[in-house]
Amino acid sequence: MKTKITELFGHPTRIGKAVDWRATVKAQHCPYLGNTCIKVRKSQPDISIGTCTVVYGETDTIICPHRLPERRQVFTDCIHLLGLHEPGNELHVVGEMSVPGGNVDYFLVSARNRKVIDFVGIEFQTLDTTGTVWPERQRFVASMGISVPGAERESPKTFGMNWKMTAKTTLVQLHHKIETFEHISKHLVLVIQDNFFAYMRKEFSFAHLHNPALIGDPMHIHGYRLVERKADYRLVLQERFSTDTAGIATCLGLQASAKVELAVIVAAIEKKLSDRTVFSI
Repeated sequence: MKTKITELFGHPTRIGKAVDWRATVKAQHCPYLGNTCIKVRKSQPDISIGTCTVVYGETDTIICPHRLPERRQVFTDCIHLLGLHEPGNELHVVGEMSVPGGNVDYFLVSARNRKVIDFVGIEFQTLDTTGTVWPERQRFVASMGISVPGAERESPKTFGMNWKMTAKTTLVQLHHKIETFEHISKHLVLVIQDNFFAYMRKEFSFAHLHNPALIGDPMHIHGYRLVERKADYRLVLQERFSTDTAGIATCLGLQASAKVELAVIVAAIEKKLSDRTVFSI
């Protein structure tokens, strides 16, 4: 069956080894979170949707940000921005934290004796969909021999990509946060799929961004391509751009004030450092 579902619960639908889809759908396990998939139906919160990646046009497009930490490569690709990191320091990945301007998805931290030496903020962004992916997901599940209500399988409802709103929201959120990072001389990295970033460069003013990226800039954008292999799909870093607060403001013509002292963020990070946050590949 030709399906628009590229990956379901972390498993490719068209390539790789055979999957026990009955067990997979029942388990509702996300290999990237290491737990139950948190993308659930509003009408049935006990049922996980599980769609990581879909076909839109001719491109496999990631629609779940939790898909991005695959193999933790996106964190490895930020280590060079830890200017104060030294051999012997531990690397930690700390989950969502609040800073002036909003929440930051992850912090990659260099620490010694559980004291922060340096850190990089990392934001994940994938495309939001319009409509619903559920009927397409159910058609695929049914094609694997799993019982699905006829109304769901035969529903004419479809989905699209909310390109413009997702892009604008992303830039606004970045501008709210980057002033904080620039003020304390730290880096913030946006991790994004290359097709979405290409749209942003076409629709907004990005000509002033540095390409290749300059390590001294506080704002970095890492564009990844989803590459098909024999058994799975891998995220591969394709391009790195960088800018500063003024550069992000140029894209939108907005202003924000979100300065905070370095000690405030450091103290918040140190409260979260533990054996569980130690970075490993």
